[in-house]
Amino acid sequence: MGSELILDKEYKEWLSALKLKVRTAQIKAALTVNTELLNLYWEIGADIVAKQTNAKWGSGFLPHLSKDLTAEFPDMKGFSLSNLKYIKQWYLFYSQENSIGQQAVAQLAGSDQPDLKSQQTDRVPSRKS
Repeated sequence: MGSELILDKEYKEWLSALKLKVRTAQIKAALTVNTELLNLYWEIGADIVAKQTNAKWGSGFLPHLSKDLTAEFPDMKGFSLSNLKYIKQWYLFYSQENSIGQQAVAQLAGSDQPDLKSQQTDRVPSRKS
């Protein structure tokens, strides 16, 4: 019976560690998805601004774009006319600084994160001549 308690304790510890790994992976995946969506919306905003400079006044460019994107990607939300207008406004507001800035993950993490590039180069074994 003593070995069953040890196995139960070991199993519970292992299960806790496994749950932590799953949750960590879920958070990383969500951050990656959010970063990619931000980049997509940034590019869409830039494209809308560029295309609207050449579009004729009253041509219905944005409503038409909204309809086409919604038809092509019916399961994806965010292509309504009002959202496309928000994407354009967001791009115009932040493009005044000419850059979207660091990746969202880096902005959330702050500057206390280790510099992974320097750690990688420190680990590279040096060749002996």
